[in-house]
Amino acid sequence: MQPLVSMQGIEKSFSGVPALRAADLELAPGEVHGLIGQNGAGKSTLIKILTGVYRRDAGTVRFDGQDSTVSSPREAQVAGIATIYQELNLVPLRSVTENVMMGYEPKRLGVLVDWNEAHRRTREILSRFGIDIDVRARLGSYSTAIQQLVAIARAVSLDARLVIMDEPTSSLDANEVKTLFGVVKSLKAAGVCVLYVSHFLDELFAVCDRVTTMRDGQTVGVRNIAETSKLELIADMLGRNVEDIQAAGMTEFGGGTKEPGEILLTANDISTGNRLRKFDLNVHRGEIVGLGGLLGSGRTEAARALFGVDPLTKGRVTFKGAGSEPENPAAAIAEGIGFLTEDRKSEGIIPDMSVRENLTLALLPKLTRNAQIDRKREQELVAHYIKSLGIKTSDMDQPIRELSGGNQQKVLLARWLATQPDLLILDEPTRGVDVGAKLEIQSIIRDYVDQGFGVVLISSEFEELVEGADRIVVLQDGCSVSELQNPGITENALVKAIAHHHDQEVSA
Repeated sequence: MQPLVSMQGIEKSFSGVPALRAADLELAPGEVHGLIGQNGAGKSTLIKILTGVYRRDAGTVRFDGQDSTVSSPREAQVAGIATIYQELNLVPLRSVTENVMMGYEPKRLGVLVDWNEAHRRTREILSRFGIDIDVRARLGSYSTAIQQLVAIARAVSLDARLVIMDEPTSSLDANEVKTLFGVVKSLKAAGVCVLYVSHFLDELFAVCDRVTTMRDGQTVGVRNIAETSKLELIADMLGRNVEDIQAAGMTEFGGGTKEPGEILLTANDISTGNRLRKFDLNVHRGEIVGLGGLLGSGRTEAARALFGVDPLTKGRVTFKGAGSEPENPAAAIAEGIGFLTEDRKSEGIIPDMSVRENLTLALLPKLTRNAQIDRKREQELVAHYIKSLGIKTSDMDQPIRELSGGNQQKVLLARWLATQPDLLILDEPTRGVDVGAKLEIQSIIRDYVDQGFGVVLISSEFEELVEGADRIVVLQDGCSVSELQNPGITENALVKAIAHHHDQEVSA
């Protein structure tokens, strides 16, 4: 069978730094093909060459047996290639219909947009995903999960021959993931090829036929999913033997070895209105406290309240013995609290600024004297964190947008570590990063805590909470409902705690 896509010997460099070195990718019609690798392995660059975002320096690209002449994303769409990026390329201020139909609006009299027909088509497309929403409403008024499904629905609606999904489940709950898998399987049945990029290896085994692994800009392996194991894929990504990984143990996170110190923070019966209603928490020095719960349980709202983003309507926060909550983030930073947001793109990085500028952003008041930044001290600080956190960048003045997702996340983590906060609040710190970067970030967090600082950890991955947290506070509908203590916490115990209180809420 002739491949639908054949990419051979692809090379690409940025500012003299190789991003791809003789990379290969071959996709068959009607297959679901996984693409994996650590952040910085070259996955996104390879996809952007295929879809016309970047021009390759060397190599050949063939689509459906013909040399590919795609030179822009628009040409890729016309050729039959639809892409759903991890960073959603939607317009939140426009309606759902406008986002789904953009560029393909039905017309009346050849000129005017037939909005009634556009709304009808949009509702029909979304219904395939079990989405029943007001398509006339502004897209930004809906959750990130809904926006993600809208992006997927738009791509699928374009009658593409190849659908590229880059981390499509990063914002979806379990039921929405099942819906997505159903769509992927229906695309395959219809003869459409799906290129599925994911850091969640379980997803590859659920939907993929084959998987290509990349490392350091090169293709290092292509495996049939039915004939391989998760451990073999991890070994391919890390460039290590399976035996070495088994001996090392799969994770470096683990629980702390020291007894927790004095109480650092206490939150008593705090509320910010409808989203956070009755939340209690205490954090000691030298421990990681996890916040567990389903999407919408109030985890992020709790973090925002502790950092002074959302004002309290009830309750009290005591930090380092002081009995008043931070009035705003600036006050929180001054008091010794850091907050790594879950939304790296919108609330974390400043894309057009350099690695250096992004890293020192929260530290500028301490680096500034007489309205002048101490450049020597700034550069020394940035160089220290680039080295200690293993941030892969050509130099500290490289724009952060050019870094991989995992390295961007390390820069944001370094931003807060540089302020030396007593308490660090981490909201989904490893979301969207690969296995290698995840282990590195987790190790950095544990080293930080072992120095006597405190961490509040939010993660949608129960495994990460169980392995990393010393205690887990479970939330339901904005309330803290139970607490689990390590050692001895299991994923089953966490699931049971969440399900138990959910059942109580339903039956009440």
